[in-house]
Amino acid sequence: MSERIYTAGLVVIGDEILSGRTHDKNIAQVASWLQVQGIRLAEVRVVPDVIERIVEAVNALREANDYLFTTGGIGPTHDDITVDAVARALGVDVIVHPTAREILEKYYADKGGITDARLRMARVPEGAELIANRMSGAPGIKIGNVHLMAGVPHITAGMLDALTGTLQGGKPLISETVGCWTPESEVADILRQVEQNHASCQIGSYPFFREGRVGANFVVRSTDRGELKSCVDSLCDGLASAGFDFTPGGI
Repeated sequence: MSERIYTAGLVVIGDEILSGRTHDKNIAQVASWLQVQGIRLAEVRVVPDVIERIVEAVNALREANDYLFTTGGIGPTHDDITVDAVARALGVDVIVHPTAREILEKYYADKGGITDARLRMARVPEGAELIANRMSGAPGIKIGNVHLMAGVPHITAGMLDALTGTLQGGKPLISETVGCWTPESEVADILRQVEQNHASCQIGSYPFFREGRVGANFVVRSTDRGELKSCVDSLCDGLASAGFDFTPGGI
């Protein structure tokens, strides 16, 4: 596996996300899946169902990262405009993919047959490949480093599964957690010093309030298992030396 860090951007598309009507679940599952592939989710943008806004986000994030993923807006209705927006961003036409059409015709054969609305889900930017969708027939789309996926989380999960192992990535990011019943402000200097002493590791601090007490979980991340262990050991030593009780594995 390469030592290079591979990154991805994610564009979440849909007025329903921005209105709060629908709670997004795709950011977390895409981020987790990418991490296993050795790719880091570097940036997420949530944009409305407006072609110009989608084009702007797609071009910005596909150029800044090794990969770009989009979720939402590839269904059968008039406001499903992701394909059109990505085609415009890439400067290509929209076509009906013959294999996608065959897949949809077979899927809907006993469900009323293909209609103009259902045929919209066979439209792709010219030159695109398909991402298998075993859940609902309508495929995802891959063109260059851009991957268009469904907005429905369980369908997105299936598309991600179909992509597993197909993207070039670096070493997977691994992590360990240390919990501590203390305000994070009281251990900020310890965290900073430990991270500075372990350049290949990052420490995230996540405070919580439980049982009437304040605490925090410290998540240490690295692509190197040996460096990760060294960093966690140093963090535990630092907390112990300062008189703080801690819990390996988190609280």
